[in-house]
Formats: sequence, structure tokens, C-alpha cells
Amino acid sequence: MRVPSTWFAHVRRGRAEDPPGIVGVAKVDLKTKVLVRRLDAGDIAIIDHADLDRVSADELIACRVAAVVNAARSVTGRYPNLGPRLLLDAGIPLLDDVGREVLSRVTEGSTVRLDKDILYNGSDQVIAKGVLLTDDSLTEALDDANAGVASQIDAFAANTLEFLRRERDLLTNGVDLPKLATSMRDKHVLVVVRGYRYREDLRALRPYIREFRPVLLAVDGGADALLEAGYRPRVIIGDMDSVSDEALRSGAELVVHAYADGRAPGMDRLKDLGLDGVPLPAPGTSEDVALLVADACGASLIAVVGTHWTLEEFLDKGRPGMASTFLTHLRVGGKVVNARGVHQLYQSRISGWALAALVVAAAVTIVVAIAYSPAGPILGNYLTATWHTFAYWFTGLFK
Repeated sequence: MRVPSTWFAHVRRGRAEDPPGIVGVAKVDLKTKVLVRRLDAGDIAIIDHADLDRVSADELIACRVAAVVNAARSVTGRYPNLGPRLLLDAGIPLLDDVGREVLSRVTEGSTVRLDKDILYNGSDQVIAKGVLLTDDSLTEALDDANAGVASQIDAFAANTLEFLRRERDLLTNGVDLPKLATSMRDKHVLVVVRGYRYREDLRALRPYIREFRPVLLAVDGGADALLEAGYRPRVIIGDMDSVSDEALRSGAELVVHAYADGRAPGMDRLKDLGLDGVPLPAPGTSEDVALLVADACGASLIAVVGTHWTLEEFLDKGRPGMASTFLTHLRVGGKVVNARGVHQLYQSRISGWALAALVVAAAVTIVVAIAYSPAGPILGNYLTATWHTFAYWFTGLFK
């Protein structure tokens, strides 16, 4: 049973409060980034995501879900995260803090109904009850979170310094070079992460990709971002927990980011799919490892899309510090070009009207040249005959 079209029209117009209830198919997962691969338009997404981040909210909106039910608190107060605001602005109701019991009470694919702050199953039994976020309650929660930003910055800086001491080998030794058939030496490498504004930046980079043909290196879900944009990744690096089976089977070389002690849970998934991969033990995040691999493989330039660098992005990712990223950029920073905002940095200033005026001016110039040229009558007769021939042929198509 899908959400009625009248309800979805209300959602599209941002008036989610008009109907008395929302009916949809429930999709459940502990990880939002995994759930979005199974969502269809009109589904009710049931997640367990404290401090719902911007990227996850963007993905939920792109899936056109009818509503979101969060087992955790969407705004815990650690920092003013943007995900809940994006959902409300898109007209998608967000039932908050219903408790983790909902994850076991709801069956994947079952029909559920959300009526204000209560979630019912198909038999109209209460499954969960929470807080339906409104503009006012969300604004109040974000204001409280703003007040605690200073303490978060202090803790973040302290953790970064602590991890710098642990991970300083990244700066001096880098990572072990995996055995890859894909050559990156003296080539441009485009590292794609499914982060902020990755869709816009990939669109802005189309001329660059077409001209320079960089090696496309995806980090986990970045492989799906490339497929979505019409490209095929050459190498995929990551934990393999947020990339689709389709992307893994796209023919790319697979490098599994493993723990420093050699454990690589992602290898189990590849074996289940009948795929081969290369484990790469390394500290830090998978996107840091991707940059270090590109550098170690001799890339002449590393362009990045969607990578995390700001405090807000690291808090969104739940990272207590950014030591590995800091060290990585110290090591490879001379080669790295951040593609974020390319579409905002440069936009064509030639309007459609200006192009039309240029065409008209060119046409007038040709007409004047023909009219006053000694060969004008001959050329005019030729163009007239060509036009009549075309008109006769075109008219014949519809007889």
C-alpha cells in the first residue's frame, strides 16, 4: 500500500500537516547510508541516526520518502546539525526519539501509518511514539546546540592533538602501496566521496573529466555517485559498507580499507559476492587512504569531490578529531585541488538573450553581404532554390 498521491502532492508543496495520517511501506536499517539504497518514493524510512547529518538528509529527500521515523534524537545538542532542517524544509515529517524498540517491532516492507506523533502498524496497533519535530521545536533545539559549540571545538582540538601523536607515521611513511593494474603515474586522479554537494560538483567537472580523462577513484558510496553521474569508477577504496552491489560489480579494482591490525570486515562482503579485493591496513579515514594511495601511485594532480574538511563535516561524520586528514593534507596538499564549489566559483556570464542577439547579428551580416556583393544575386537564387527543395521534401513527409 503506497502513500496516496494527494498526500505526496502535499509533501511536494511543503504542507505535510494537512492530511490526518501518512500511510506507507516501512523500510528499516541501523545505517541510513545503507537504507537509502532500498528506499522508494512514498516509503516511510525508519532509522537510528543521532544528529542526523546533511548528507543523509539530502539522500532521504532525493528518495522522496513520505516520512522519517528516527529511533534516536535527530538533534542531541552536540552541534547544530543541518539534516532535520532540510527534511522539514522539504515538507517531510520527522518523528523523533521513538526508541530503539521500533527497529525490532517493524518488519521490513510492512505497511505502517504515521498519525501525528504515533506510528501504527497495519492492524492499527501502536508501534512507537515520539516527538514530531516542528519548526519551533527544531529552532529551539538548534539554538541550544549553538550554545555548546565552543566546548565541542575544545574537545575536537584535544582529540586531534592526541591522534596526531598516534598517527604521525602517516606523514613520514604514508601507506603501503597496493598492487593495482590501474596506472596513475603522471595522471590526474579524481577522488569522489559521497559528501556535501557531490552531485553539483560532478556536474561542474564534466568538461574537466571529458578533456583530461582522470583516473576515477571512488571512496565507498562515491562509486554510486559516479555511476549516477554516468561514469564508471576505475578503483574503489573503502570499508565496503556503504557501496551498492552494482557498483562493486562495475569492474573497478577493489581495495578494502582494513584496521591497522589487518582485520578487514569488508573482505567478507566481497567474498559473498564472488569478488576479489586487496586489503590495505591503514589508520585514518577511507578518503584519507584514497588520497595517500593516489599520491603513492604517482598521480600528478589529485582533484577531490565531496571530501570532508570542515569542523561541521567531521562532527556530521561522528569523528572525534581530524588528525589523519590533517596529516594527509600536509603530505599530499601540493597535489590536491578541491572541486567543491566550482560551479559557484565560475559560472558563464553569457545569457541566452545575448546568444540569440549574436545569432541575429550574424544573420543580418550575412544578408547584407549577400545583398551588396557582386555574386549576391547568384547566391540568393541558390539559397532560394535550396529552401524550396527543403520545403517540398518536408511537406511530402506529411502527405
